[in-house]
Amino acid sequence: MADPSSVSVVIPALNEAGVIGDVVARLRASAPWREILVIDDGSLDATGERARAAGARVIRHPYTKGNGAAVKTGIRNAGSEFILIVDADGQHPPEDARVLVDRLGEYDLVVGARAPSTHASLGRRVGNALLNHLAGHLAGRPIPDLTSGFRGARREHLREFLHLLPNGFSTPTTTTLAFIRAGYNVAFEPIDARPRTGQSKIRFARDGARFFLILLTIVTIFSPLRLFVPLSLVSGSVGVLYGVGNVAVTGRIPNGAVLLILFGVLVFLVGLVSEQVAALRFEGPRDGRQ
Repeated sequence: MADPSSVSVVIPALNEAGVIGDVVARLRASAPWREILVIDDGSLDATGERARAAGARVIRHPYTKGNGAAVKTGIRNAGSEFILIVDADGQHPPEDARVLVDRLGEYDLVVGARAPSTHASLGRRVGNALLNHLAGHLAGRPIPDLTSGFRGARREHLREFLHLLPNGFSTPTTTTLAFIRAGYNVAFEPIDARPRTGQSKIRFARDGARFFLILLTIVTIFSPLRLFVPLSLVSGSVGVLYGVGNVAVTGRIPNGAVLLILFGVLVFLVGLVSEQVAALRFEGPRDGRQ
């Protein structure tokens, strides 16, 4: 179990002046954290000033780089053994922060898994459920909340994957799959998420397809055979069935069947190469220097 004094709290924030002061104050009152870092991602309001007034250490980006870029800045500047990442919108009660931290040490990554009912709309609930199911299938274990930004982890392991983290909103997705792929201990802790203050920066209609493509990209990076093998089997099986059916009817194998079989073989070979490349990624920087 991690002690709060060994935890740096990282809060990426963009235009959250209306709530950031309360978030920082409640976190400070909940536990003796080593430090609370607010990464002001180029806000156009008083986010940084109010966070500093509430007792946080503020690091400001000169312009907006993205949620993931803010998280990476926090990871680089945190000085503790463990890092707790908290959204700035007031959704995460400080009591739940202690629950996540209490499981750090035994686990290398602890994710605050929100109940489906906490998502704002039916469309978002359905979209998140589909992403969670697909990610769980591709990762080889259940993932109840793929996109939760509320998580705690060992700093050294987060820095190990820093070069893979995007600047946008898929940092939670990347870290979850990276930790699972690397064989680290990952736990999902049920939490009660409150309605956020203000408007979400993510739009399901606009970003849903983007998240799906990001998920496929990340799986291709970390577990490519889980994507390439099914495609290869489907293409090869359809080609064989198509060819056998035509041989039975016309006595010849059509060109389409040959192409499908060859495509299946090529996809499988590309998957093998990609699996080797994915394995080499985990031989990258591990000494904390980025």
